[in-house]
Amino acid sequence: MPAASPRDRQRILVFDSGLGGLTVFRAVHALRPDADYLYLADDAHFPYGALAPDALVARVLAVIGAALDEFRADCVVIACNTASTLVLPALRAAFPMPIVGTVPAIKPAAAMTRTGLISVLATPGTVSRDYTAELIRDFAAGFDVTLVGSKHLAGLAEAALRGEAVADPEIAAEIAPCFIEKARGRTDVVVLACTHYPLLLARIERLAPWPVAFIDPAPAIARRVVQLIGAGGAGEGGFAARFTAGAAPACALAAFAAGR
Repeated sequence: MPAASPRDRQRILVFDSGLGGLTVFRAVHALRPDADYLYLADDAHFPYGALAPDALVARVLAVIGAALDEFRADCVVIACNTASTLVLPALRAAFPMPIVGTVPAIKPAAAMTRTGLISVLATPGTVSRDYTAELIRDFAAGFDVTLVGSKHLAGLAEAALRGEAVADPEIAAEIAPCFIEKARGRTDVVVLACTHYPLLLARIERLAPWPVAFIDPAPAIARRVVQLIGAGGAGEGGFAARFTAGAAPACALAAFAAGR
């Protein structure tokens, strides 16, 4: 855990099931480099889509609760769509600090599309959530929204960040269902509804059959954090990472050391 912060330095806990939340950490840190951070990854249960809903809620509450006993955060960021679409109400009922979630960016996608064809690239868990269906109903009624529940892309992103070989055809197969052609036109916006996916964004863009706008939720999450706890001050805060399956991997520690 980071050393105790001075009272004028705020603390932010960033939580994910694995390494994908590092994409959110980078965005939040860019706006609040002065804060102390704990990156908490429940990789012992990655991927979260394998857990039943009740088990997922109980697990997230337990892991975050244990961390908050030591790291008294001023804000908690749930950098995981699969968890956020299910567990945010329970977290907000259990803990007093602001809880910022990560949910599919349907509303900005609807504002951005010109053809009316939007794809949501997510985990199977996020695709199946009522919360996702409600977002589409509330913000994308009248648009053609394709939900793509990728079974393997998050794992491929984890493997690539750890330095393992991931072949282009493996990525291409996971993103292919996002690209739809109809009489009205082609898909022109793809929502990246898993924080792991931006880890592969350069390769996803290269492998896409045609150019589209990919929406990464991280910048909006960072802005929301600043809205809730303020802009902060000068200086550089502290960084630590905790992984429930064991020691933090070198790639995560390097991200913290570089402040990226």
